[in-house]
Parts: sequence; structure tokens; C-alpha cells
Amino acid sequence: MTNRKIGTTSLGLKSLIIDLKKLSTKEKVSMWKRISNDLNMSKRKRREVNLNKIDKYTREGEVALVPGKVLSEGQLTKKITVAGYKFSEKAKQKINKIGRAISIKELTKENPKGKKVRIIG
Repeated sequence: MTNRKIGTTSLGLKSLIIDLKKLSTKEKVSMWKRISNDLNMSKRKRREVNLNKIDKYTREGEVALVPGKVLSEGQLTKKITVAGYKFSEKAKQKINKIGRAISIKELTKENPKGKKVRIIG
């Protein structure tokens, strides 16, 4: 029998997952628990979302939350904030031209209640 590790091995990601679960309990916002569960999936199952999908499903002024990686296919046409676990370099550049690209950790500090946040992916 082999001893296989289950779940993430990244210390930064483990820390983020724990922080999200604590925030969910503290603020009574179930969205953070859902995001922590999504991030706890295997790397192959974690979401990858292109900018065209983010642009299609968000409104001006909202926050798009991607519990995975943001990729650069497409363009943003609205001024929005995109929070994600990871960004491709090209995606970050495109987002910062019109809106803001931030980490999920930054989003939890700026908006612990999760107001005007739309989960994409």
C-alpha cells in the first residue's frame, strides 16, 4: 500500500484555505467556505477561467472571484475587480488596464462580507 498525499501540499494555499474557513464562521458568510472547498480540490480539478467569460457574466463595478487561475483569452470591457488564486502574466496586464487584479487574500481584507462578489467558473 502506498502513502499518497491527499489535498494540497502548498503551504500558502493551505493557509488561505484555513483563513477562508475561519472568515466564513466569523462573518457568517457561506461563500468563503465554498471558495475554500473549491481551492482544496486537486490541481487538475481547479478552475481555469478566461477573461471573455469573466466579462460576459459580470456587471460594471462588481467583483469577479475565480477560485483557480485567470487566463488571458478575450478582453475586459467593464471596470471590474478580478480576484483569483493565480493569474497568467498576460491576464494580469489586460485586467489592470481597465480594472484591478487582486488575490483572494486581498479581497477578504477589503470585503470580508463578500458584497457584490460573483463567483465565476
